Amino acid sequence: MNAEKKVTEVAAALIREGDRFLICQRPPHKARGLLWEFVGGKQEPGETLPEALQRECREELAVEIEVGNVFMDVMHDYPDLLIHLTVFEAVIKSGTPQLLEHVDLRYIRPEEIGLYDFCPADETILERLRSC
Repeated sequence: MNAEKKVTEVAAALIREGDRFLICQRPPHKARGLLWEFVGGKQEPGETLPEALQRECREELAVEIEVGNVFMDVMHDYPDLLIHLTVFEAVIKSGTPQLLEHVDLRYIRPEEIGLYDFCPADETILERLRSC
């Protein structure tokens, strides 16, 4: 890892629906465009990670979520930033996910993970989901 990079705290939601979980496809103009990811984003100053995740879900999907326990966290060094990604179990309290930021969203089963190209930081999380 590059010691000169500041760590960016990122929160993501593992939203389940039965035996499936929600994934979202990044817009083409963003870094890692068109790759799939869990909904979430960067923590802003003064926010806790759960607060950041609730804000991101409102901004990106127009849903209100209840943030649960940490599923897992990982460090990942991208060429443009170093992230500490914390994935929380989450439940949609109100609203239906809308494409406000992403180009697509789907609920998939763990055995379908291989059909999608995910952001590299998500690989460890996906491995754990495959084994759950």
